[in-house]
Amino acid sequence: MTGSTYLDFDKALGKGMRLIRTGNNPSFGLLIVTGINLGLRISDLLDLTYGELRGESLKIIEGKTGKKRNLKINHHIKTALEFFAEHPDTFHAFRSQKGTVYSIQHVNRLIKKYFKGRNVSSHSLRKTFGRRVWDNNHQSEKALLYLSELFNHTSVAITRKYLGIRQEELDDIYMNL
Repeated sequence: MTGSTYLDFDKALGKGMRLIRTGNNPSFGLLIVTGINLGLRISDLLDLTYGELRGESLKIIEGKTGKKRNLKINHHIKTALEFFAEHPDTFHAFRSQKGTVYSIQHVNRLIKKYFKGRNVSSHSLRKTFGRRVWDNNHQSEKALLYLSELFNHTSVAITRKYLGIRQEELDDIYMNL
């Protein structure tokens, strides 16, 4: 796997919802829930407003690739957004307690704080999305094709390496001797 690792989807979702419900850090909780359910790069995620998240779908142009993407807003995000009804549609959704949009560095610090003892970063949210899609589709080649397209990777081999699947397969060679 390249760089950071993925998180357990259910545990990350639970942690995000707890941060929202308890008021401990609701904005960051929403970032976790949204990040693991949309699979966007952190730079694209931080640009989102409440209004964009409140729709049925989301149309963005990715900052890194310049490519258009259409994403569906699922029930996990909608449930999390119920706690933010008072926030205007034009506000950026992921703001610090000071009211400014999170920086990527601050997001990385918070992820390390809330997901201790792991090689985690803001990119872990995107990888968590990918691993969830792969697992939910019975770890199929079809799922890797979809993910390769969603992530704008040039090949399935890159997606396999990105999600750490390739390394797991290589490790299995040694364990099955």
